[in-house]
Amino acid sequence: MKFAVLQFPASNCDQDAVHALQLLGHHAGLVWHKENSLGDPDAVIVPGGFSYGDYLRCGAIARFSPVMQAVQQFAADGGLVLGICNGFQVLCEAGLLPGALIRNRDLKFHCEQVFLQTVNFDTPFTNKIPREKVLRVPIAHGEGCYFADEATLASLEANEQILWRYCNAHGELTESANPNGSLRHIAGICNARRNVAGLMPHPERACEELLGGADGRLIFESMIAALRHPANGGMHLIAPPTLTR
Repeated sequence: MKFAVLQFPASNCDQDAVHALQLLGHHAGLVWHKENSLGDPDAVIVPGGFSYGDYLRCGAIARFSPVMQAVQQFAADGGLVLGICNGFQVLCEAGLLPGALIRNRDLKFHCEQVFLQTVNFDTPFTNKIPREKVLRVPIAHGEGCYFADEATLASLEANEQILWRYCNAHGELTESANPNGSLRHIAGICNARRNVAGLMPHPERACEELLGGADGRLIFESMIAALRHPANGGMHLIAPPTLTR
């Protein structure tokens, strides 16, 4: 499989994403933010970091990069796109995912291990995660509090677009397990078509035991399985609405 990993000024997790995908035996190439084409990838990773120094709002400038037009088209054509941390912020700013990521409730930067409860296992990003598995992955962000209005939150719940929630080691949704105050403990979501997803935790930093755990591999392995076997890999994409005049 071929993965395109975007690279913005001040990206700092692009190489981590490339390394994680190479560990799994797949090709991953960097695509600079000024490029107008992604090449011919099977999937796109929008990595973490501080794109454009996080000026204005996190991801607010990156959404206007030339490469994001290609990402918009890739997603519209049904391609798989995963945004991690700052990448999640970029996808929300670009309108590819609903809601926004705002300052952590305690106004502190959090760099720590967290636990994740997987909510929907029938997606290209979660199909390889065992149903009773609580994921342990790191976070590193100051603006990771997921926020949306009540209508959007209700829609996410109804359409099963919430993929991961912050929980404790036992899978319980406790207040102390929510590191940033995200509404409804939301750590990651997908779009209605199931082909674009974003999460604040860093699965690419949890892909080998040398780093303290490999739970993050399950997310990338899910994407690979979905690309290899769309019918039974959890890649049940919802067709875009038909436009009428």
